[in-house]
Amino acid sequence: MNSILKGMRVVEGSAFVAVPLAGMTLAQMGADVIRFDRIGGGLDAGRWPVAPNGQSLFWNGMNKGKRSIAVDMKSDEGRELITRIITAPGEDAGLFLTNLRVRGWMDYETLTQFRKDLIMVTLTGDRHGRPAVDYTVNPSLGFPAITGAEGSSDPVAHALPAWDCIAGNLVVSSLLAAERHRLKTGQGQDVELALKDVAAAMLGHLGILSDVELHGTKREKSGNSLYGAYGQDFICKDGRRVMVIGLTARQWSGLVKVTDTGSEMAALEAETGKSLREEGVRWELRDRITEIFKPWFAARSVADFAETFENKGLTWSEFRTFNEAMEQDIDLSLDNPMFSAIEQPGLGKTLVPGSPVSFSKAPRIDPEPAPALGVDTEEILGDVVGMDNREIAALFDKGIVQSPQFSNARSAA
Repeated sequence: MNSILKGMRVVEGSAFVAVPLAGMTLAQMGADVIRFDRIGGGLDAGRWPVAPNGQSLFWNGMNKGKRSIAVDMKSDEGRELITRIITAPGEDAGLFLTNLRVRGWMDYETLTQFRKDLIMVTLTGDRHGRPAVDYTVNPSLGFPAITGAEGSSDPVAHALPAWDCIAGNLVVSSLLAAERHRLKTGQGQDVELALKDVAAAMLGHLGILSDVELHGTKREKSGNSLYGAYGQDFICKDGRRVMVIGLTARQWSGLVKVTDTGSEMAALEAETGKSLREEGVRWELRDRITEIFKPWFAARSVADFAETFENKGLTWSEFRTFNEAMEQDIDLSLDNPMFSAIEQPGLGKTLVPGSPVSFSKAPRIDPEPAPALGVDTEEILGDVVGMDNREIAALFDKGIVQSPQFSNARSAA
């Protein structure tokens, strides 16, 4: 993390991927991000993957550097507390992220009764207000129909929640844009975006919608081929699989030169009357190109060409499992300054990423672990809400709030 957003306070009420990711991104840039959850944990409290002791690694991953308060949100007092936290005074406060909007108390209209310049960013499922997650949005818009082995008719849903990841960063961008507007005008605002719209917008940005409108052709599955240019996977002599890319002219010419296939490529050009210098032609002739490259890779182990590929600046990689990547990739180690080995309560020391962004005026510092549920409850009630010790103790006694420290203290008593 770094301190470029030091002083900014953001309150987060969320679940799943996108909004927790947004809050964590802000926290790793130095913002004070306060996450509130119901007592006993919200929807993410036990989400997989989990550690051998049952602790959620998902929770730990998505909540690094935040503060946590646990509140009985079914009670009037609990809802009042959350309202006070969200709308607490401060020039750099009054910033709220959520995908759990509840009409009547945790919505913009109600909250702005307590703070007129509130900025609230809400992520919904779709623009009609219906629920949606990445794994329903992706199939509805067509991506599984073009994902998978060439010739296969079965849809393949992607394992990476891409729209959640993009939406999370759009939540960050939206909050910072609205906050900049507030600094200039003094006005807060209600910002909404829908997960499905994020995906639909990308369909347009990538030219897919226009392609359907103008050509009407159905895009088929193409396995691991790089659509629109040349990129292909090959099995090597040692049984390992690599991906090589010839997207740009430089990438393509380097690949042809290193594999010494220039004469074969020239013959293919002469036969077809088409130039392989064009990306689209390389896509159209991908099967013929692959047949030319295939014997070269089949006759060599990865170790035979890896150093040459690196020295020549080719764009390529080896296919790995997560386990192999952890074992073999130096970028998933402490050699990468983004990572630190930090103590995570209940887990011991683990490899943890900080922000991937490097700012020249805000040096990177070690990431902070995720909080235990409610661990900052007392601190937040005192510092943010402004309660004294007697008021805080009364809330704990009535079960309105909870923290591990208070529970332990009461047990010892």
